[in-house]
Amino acid sequence: MRIIFFALLFFTGLSCFAQENTASAYPGQTSFFAELGGPGILFSANIDRRFTKSNLGFGGRIGIGFVTGDEYDNNNGNYNYKMRSVLTVPIQLNYIFGKSNSVNSFEVGGGLTIVGKKLNILDFYDDERSSLFGTASFMYRRQPAEGGFSWRIGFTPLIGRGYIQPFGAVSVGYNF
Repeated sequence: MRIIFFALLFFTGLSCFAQENTASAYPGQTSFFAELGGPGILFSANIDRRFTKSNLGFGGRIGIGFVTGDEYDNNNGNYNYKMRSVLTVPIQLNYIFGKSNSVNSFEVGGGLTIVGKKLNILDFYDDERSSLFGTASFMYRRQPAEGGFSWRIGFTPLIGRGYIQPFGAVSVGYNF
């Protein structure tokens, strides 16, 4: 529950920062994108914002998504398997490298993903009621410096208890 509280606090702070700087916002500083794979695990919708007046440098992202997986019930020795979809909340801090006048950039980030219920995801079963995965991102970004259509592709490993799951992501979105 504390993690969800901190995620909401982070998102609120990001929103306040965005509203505070609306008059002097730098084009391309904020990005909204839909992502397949990555920290959202299956699918997520995300907002990414730079903490500087640039489309490069330090920033953060938060999203909401879903994942499907097997839910196990042990009912008097009889195991029941059900496919379930649950909510995911990916949160990351990241840094974008590149030249300010170029459409090409590279993102490096790290954070966590909150999974709303215990499920067998990617063949890893976690006994906790709410699962947490550490995340990393190493992404190529094609984003216009003045805003517009953007896309990303890259390597996004998931980190659990005692394992690192190689993973990838592709996303499309709009910078403004």
